[in-house]
Amino acid sequence: MTGDEAMSVVISGGSAVRRRSRATTPQRIWALTIAVAVLAVVLAAVVAQGVTGVRGGLRDIGHRSGPQVVATSDAYFALNDMDAQVANVLLVGDQRNLGVGRDKALGIYEQRRRQADADLQQAAAVGAGDPAAQRAIRTVLDALGRYEALTAQAILVDGDSHHAAGRPSPTAVGLYRQATDLLKNRLLPAAAGLTEANSGALEHAYEAKHAQAVRTAVFAALTGAALIGVLIGLQIMLTRRFRRRFNPFLLLATLVTGMMLVAGASTLTGGAGHLRTAKKDAFDSVLALSQARAVGYDANADESRYLVDPSRRPEYERAFLAKTQQLAALPSATALAGYPTALRQGWNAYDADHTDIRWGGYLGTEFHNITFPGERNLAERTLQAFLTYQQDDPTMRVLARQGRLHDAVRFDTAYTPGNSNYDFDQYDKNLTALIDLNRSHFTTSIQAGEKDLSNWSLIPWAAALGVVFLAFAGVRPRLAEYR
Repeated sequence: MTGDEAMSVVISGGSAVRRRSRATTPQRIWALTIAVAVLAVVLAAVVAQGVTGVRGGLRDIGHRSGPQVVATSDAYFALNDMDAQVANVLLVGDQRNLGVGRDKALGIYEQRRRQADADLQQAAAVGAGDPAAQRAIRTVLDALGRYEALTAQAILVDGDSHHAAGRPSPTAVGLYRQATDLLKNRLLPAAAGLTEANSGALEHAYEAKHAQAVRTAVFAALTGAALIGVLIGLQIMLTRRFRRRFNPFLLLATLVTGMMLVAGASTLTGGAGHLRTAKKDAFDSVLALSQARAVGYDANADESRYLVDPSRRPEYERAFLAKTQQLAALPSATALAGYPTALRQGWNAYDADHTDIRWGGYLGTEFHNITFPGERNLAERTLQAFLTYQQDDPTMRVLARQGRLHDAVRFDTAYTPGNSNYDFDQYDKNLTALIDLNRSHFTTSIQAGEKDLSNWSLIPWAAALGVVFLAFAGVRPRLAEYR
């Protein structure tokens, strides 16, 4: 081969390399641009899906499962107070200036009856799409109808007789006993089972939605980082190939991606935070305290039952202790007489060290979940009022055992200071204020989460569209140079 021929080969080879180079550069630009478009769409889909999941969790907890759980728990409370008021009616008879009074007890009974009906109707409306919930509610309503018929008969029979305080007629007591047995064996278990089933489903839904939000935020961060990396790579490639410092469209696309990534991840983590605050910090306390209120009224009713049905006094005394332990469990207090002392010792230990919480039960759950301003003060006032009420119980039983039924009934049912019902009412008012505090924060968290997520159905897609448009606008002039 001559020198001229060799030179010709080199020149032709160089031309071929340049032709291959010119042929592959547009392909690389197109490949990176398409990668930008795909990653932008994936990022938008991830963020939008995550937002939809969190919004669904907030909607479920705040407007469906949460209210349903609260409604069934509130119905449980109303049913117990209905039974307590029937016992009070039988205890006081037509006596005047004795405890609660017949008319007032009947008025409270009617108020609680309407409340229970409204709660069950709300639970039925919220759970309209759940066949199991509807069956359970029908069971409760059927039993409630029979219960109201029995209590109406007991009240009617008692109204036709005139008796001393605490000594209703055997017929009235027999009818009341049937009603109470129906309440204990059918009505309350069905209501409690409905509450437990709904709260279990709510917990499962929360865990799934919260975990999904966290996973989505991580995946969005990874996808966004990959998208920014591709945009930077495309920017570097164009800078090197075409000897330009910056491509303003790609620079703006990178900025939009970064903003969407930060805002999207922040929105998802913020939504998960609102979800957690609503469920764990607020609703768990609302549920525990609502159940405490229901059980507390049941225990208070056991004191009236203890007086109205002497043949069942040992049973009602054991029931009172069992429910007291549900409220604030103290394993060392195996006998009713020793419970107030054990609770006082537990309070003294807590007062010295707020981390030393020796009682369990519903009130123990609350003390382990104090998170909001003012909550600790209300919780402490509630427990102190509960202790005062517990210290009253031995007095009522001593009066009954001494045969001083008139004094025992007055002490048990009167709402004036120095009596058991007054102290129970003070406990209930503090407990209700504590429930309302947590319920307020629950509602606030749900509303804040929904507000933060309200515009995020379109934002990710609008941002993705902007990134794709900017990317194509940035590479279009460079591709045109190859035509």
